[in-house]
Amino acid sequence: MSRKVRNYTKEFKQEAVALALKSPSISRTATELGVPIATLHSWIQQLKGKSIPKQSATHDTPDIAALIEENRRLHKELAIAREEKEILKKAAAYFAQHQK
Repeated sequence: MSRKVRNYTKEFKQEAVALALKSPSISRTATELGVPIATLHSWIQQLKGKSIPKQSATHDTPDIAALIEENRRLHKELAIAREEKEILKKAAAYFAQHQK
């Protein structure tokens, strides 16, 4: 069985990395795009190594590694908040039922 080599455009790679950084799971993004997971991870690593050009002299753009770390942290916080919300819903329903 021969291996099929696919070539991706630079724009596709950039969009895929942007989507992966915004999504909760890089693996899920790779699967949805039809890209091997390892390939998407390597694209992210390549972008981490490159410096991001500054948009203006007054605004510094954070590096990709910092954005990835912040994205992971925010997803964890969101998951915790959602879990707490579900617990509070159940508690409110329980107390409302027993208040009668």
